[in-house]
Amino acid sequence: MPEQCKYTDTLLKIDHVSLSYDDKVILHDVNAEIRDIVRADCTQGQVVGFLGPSGIGKTQLFRIIAGLNQPTSGQVLVNSTLTPVKAGMVGVVAQNYPLFENRTIFSNLILAAKQIEKNSDAAHEKVLKYLKRLDMIECSQLYPAQISGGQRQRIAIAQQLLCSEHFLLMDEPFSGLDLVMEAKVCELINEIACLDELNTIIVVTHDVTAAATVADHLWLMGRDRDASGNTIPGARIQETYDLIERDLCWHPGITNSSKFLEFVREVKERFQTL
Repeated sequence: MPEQCKYTDTLLKIDHVSLSYDDKVILHDVNAEIRDIVRADCTQGQVVGFLGPSGIGKTQLFRIIAGLNQPTSGQVLVNSTLTPVKAGMVGVVAQNYPLFENRTIFSNLILAAKQIEKNSDAAHEKVLKYLKRLDMIECSQLYPAQISGGQRQRIAIAQQLLCSEHFLLMDEPFSGLDLVMEAKVCELINEIACLDELNTIIVVTHDVTAAATVADHLWLMGRDRDASGNTIPGARIQETYDLIERDLCWHPGITNSSKFLEFVREVKERFQTL
């Protein structure tokens, strides 16, 4: 752990979550937590990369974390008060960044802010803060069709943070991107996370390198195996990697280092066993 960095309150906890449909076990006793990362020299949010093979149950756990679906047993708790999650408490950014096309960017964000902030002046101030921090003030009176895909992504993220406060789930934000755009999205995710110390982003992706680039922790989801090597029904988080402890966080150019590349190889090899 780097000096002047520590973990404090638990901000999100997945507590013994299981999910079954009829006799089919999808998730089995999933446990994980995200703790507040405090650094003495800066505001530091939390970013977790959530990885796993296709069809393993990531989408189902994603929806349970967001409060959109209920588990068969167990629960997801959020905030330092460890409150059971409900729909709307965790923002969800889908791959197509949906916005209201008939509303300006400012109007889209005001609508989101008023889901939590009932005072119009306070909602207005919150929207202006995000527009300024994301360098989008000049776009505020434009419509979604008039802005670029990258700008649309920034606004969709701000929209979800405004109506859900500090928690954000991102579904495959690197899908279909070239290397240049992937790097920009990684920068954006870190920028959004560090707007507030309590901001907590879970990035669901198949891209191991991008996840390791953007995250401070990785969750690797898979199924247990019996003594003969056969998979046991029901997925859970098999590995949790702490990139802070490994000194792979917050260093410019770290992705070109041998230590980082070796870590990516380690995760990819583990991925093959899931």
